[in-house]
Amino acid sequence: MKRDKIFIHPSAHVSPDAEIGEGTKIWHEAQVREGAVIGRNCVLGKSVYVGRNVKIGDNVKLENRVSVFQGVTIEDDVFVGPHVVFTNDLRPRSFNTDWKIVPTLVKKGASIGANSTIICGITIGEYSMIGAGSVVTKDVPPHALVYGNPARIRGFVCKCGERLVKEDEKNDYVVMACPLCKAKYDIPKDDYSKIRD
Repeated sequence: MKRDKIFIHPSAHVSPDAEIGEGTKIWHEAQVREGAVIGRNCVLGKSVYVGRNVKIGDNVKLENRVSVFQGVTIEDDVFVGPHVVFTNDLRPRSFNTDWKIVPTLVKKGASIGANSTIICGITIGEYSMIGAGSVVTKDVPPHALVYGNPARIRGFVCKCGERLVKEDEKNDYVVMACPLCKAKYDIPKDDYSKIRD
């Protein structure tokens, strides 16, 4: 792999079997394991860990001390705040020699707040937002704002990050609008009905 168009800090350890896209920066004491694929123009902050065979898209930011273990796929334009941890085993035991990786998918444009824990086996939807310190145990719908322990839907957010406001109601969905950029979204009623205070 040609590495002349990426930046790897001298203290980082990047496997020669990892694939790193152009323009990506890997900072102090980060570790990228064999088989990992990291896209273009990503930033991996201090002490980030990327496990074996992890897939990360383009324009992804992993802030300091994020741990992304084997089985996780992160799509383009995702933000992962400092100290976020992704798990990959639903029944961890130190003595289990026959454990199976449980995959997790983070869809395009999602944001995950600092110190959150993502329990494996879920999908985090496009442009959703997870508040700091959350424990995410279930799928997160597209554009949902979730936080807490366990994380629950508290509303919905625009692609720009602003909280959406209910504008109209149709048979199967609720029309929500962004007060900032005026974009509109059709949120399925099943998802909207799960909003909790």
